Amino acid sequence: MSNRKLTILAVVAVLMVLWATVQSRVSNRPKAAAEGPVYLIQGLDPAGIGSIVLGTGEETVTLKRQQGGFVVAGKDNYPAKTSEINSLISKCVEIKTSAFITDNPGNHEDLEVTEEKARSVVKFMTPEPNSTVLTGVVVGKTEELGQGTYVRLLSSDSSISNRVHVASNVPWFSDGATNYLEQELISVTGDDILSATVSSPGGNYTLKKEGDGDDIVLKNTPAGKKLKSSDAGSVLTALTSLKFDDVKKTSSGLTFDREYICRLKDSTVYTLKIARDEDKTYVTCAAEFMDTTPVRKGADVETPEELKAKEAKLLARDGAQAFTAKHQKWVYEIPDWKANNLTKELEDLLEDAEPEEESGAVDPNAVVPDLINAPLSVDPNAARTE
Repeated sequence: MSNRKLTILAVVAVLMVLWATVQSRVSNRPKAAAEGPVYLIQGLDPAGIGSIVLGTGEETVTLKRQQGGFVVAGKDNYPAKTSEINSLISKCVEIKTSAFITDNPGNHEDLEVTEEKARSVVKFMTPEPNSTVLTGVVVGKTEELGQGTYVRLLSSDSSISNRVHVASNVPWFSDGATNYLEQELISVTGDDILSATVSSPGGNYTLKKEGDGDDIVLKNTPAGKKLKSSDAGSVLTALTSLKFDDVKKTSSGLTFDREYICRLKDSTVYTLKIARDEDKTYVTCAAEFMDTTPVRKGADVETPEELKAKEAKLLARDGAQAFTAKHQKWVYEIPDWKANNLTKELEDLLEDAEPEEESGAVDPNAVVPDLINAPLSVDPNAARTE
């Protein structure tokens, strides 16, 4: 046999060894045969979900069904944002697979579809007390050529749970607990605000709008001082978009020695009790509708405008009651920049006013008329005196 043939055979032998090595890493793995797009999760009934578990280990977030909705277990069972729960379920059930890869668990780690190595893990659990996996998704690494992502369906049936597919439409799943909280506390428009009162151990002050305009005035402005209009505006409109960073039920160890009261034109009053603990600020919230005049509908002939006004009053009253009922048990951590606006001291809102000119003062640069050399003007109609 010639040297050339021996060389060719040696190369072929090396290639066969390499191929055998690849096959040993992905044993029993068939070719990624093209399939028609198939939904990974089929037949999921949202009503049968008792809880949703995202992530693994210390980063696990659990969303539990409670009283018709979901709560975030790691945040003292604070109500979860319904739209985020619906979005999470929709993202999972809309994943479509395009190819089957393997059903050998020995390949899972290499494809990063084990729960320890996965990019995302979402489990839908049956209700307690015997909570088991109803279904779920494990998202692995991106396919070698970048055309799709390895995914695995979670199931109590191991023959199903072992199967790995490729999907091209895998979304990104938010796995932080705060992503599933309704973080907006209060949102009012600047036009609806009538006044704001800020109280602290050092005193209190009230800002309000002047008339129907946007000018802000300070009640009992100290002599020789004037408001910094920009800073005053930030204090008066601090509730236009108030969101929290974290939430808890306990208020132990906190001293609520500050207060912010915002009065709206419709007679709704928001009261925030404020506490500071090192570099964090916490608030409790309540609302009250101050207009106690009874609303009687249908007693007399009413115009559409009158009916609309009565409806708005009822909605505002019910809204204040619902707000207090929702938030009265909770303590919220708010961001620093909002905390600064809610607790700003009066001295930080004032600056020296420009001195006014005295009414009797003479302007040294004013032009003085020459009355001595001015021509005499006689009124011909003036009465003569003897």
